[in-house]
This record gives sequence, structure tokens and C-alpha cells, in this order.
Amino acid sequence: MIRKLLCCLMLALLASATTAAELVVVVSAHSTITTLRAEQVADIFLSEATRFPDGSEVVALDLPIGSPLRDDFYLKVANRTPALMKAYWTKKIFTGRGQPPRELPNSMAVRKLIADNPTLIGYIERSALDGSVRPVLVVH
Repeated sequence: MIRKLLCCLMLALLASATTAAELVVVVSAHSTITTLRAEQVADIFLSEATRFPDGSEVVALDLPIGSPLRDDFYLKVANRTPALMKAYWTKKIFTGRGQPPRELPNSMAVRKLIADNPTLIGYIERSALDGSVRPVLVVH
């Protein structure tokens, strides 16, 4: 009985981990941007690019430090761990070459702010998608 319970618990944990990792990078449904490559998204979120490929302004929105979604996003898109991201921003800020993206508390807040502003970009849980935003990159 205990073995069966442990198996069920492990399956539930694995299922929730898989669901948590399903991220999409989104822009406003009003934006002209339809797709981006992971390298382009990384450049935007690392303050290396301030414009979309079409030349329009872009501003990135982030989730809070310590958020599993944030850690997953940076690991998969920029190939950086939380420790590497901390070091990256410390150096950028110290040298005056950039500031980290504005943080919002959750996917719903990111989606809501992006919905009416075509200059914003963010990442959210796939389950938070609706018609107000357009996915431009699915993060696997």
C-alpha cells in the first residue's frame, strides 16, 4: 500500500514538473511580431537588444527571482543558471550597461500588462494563454 502511494506521489510530482516547464514567450495580439528565435529572445531579455527584428522598440517583462518558471526560462532560452544570471546582471549594472527586466508576480500579471502594449514581451505558462497575447516562441 505504501509503495503504491509513493508511486502515485512520484507520478503527480513528475506531472506537475512537466506542466510547470511549458512556457511560451508572448507579445500583444496587437503586435506585428509573429515569431522569434530563441537567440533573439535571449538577446532581448539579456538587454543586448532593445528592438524587435522589425525595428520597433521592445521591453522585456520578467517573473520574480526564485520562480521556477523564471529559472526554467533562462536555462532553456539563454543557457544560464540562476547563479549565472545573478552574476550577469551584477556586472551589467556595475558597468552601467543595462538593467534587468521589470519583474511581475506571475504569468497572469505579465499577460495582462502585455495585452494592450505591443512594445512588451514576456514569458508565461502555456496554460495562461488567451486571445489577448500571441505566442512567438514555445520554450521546450
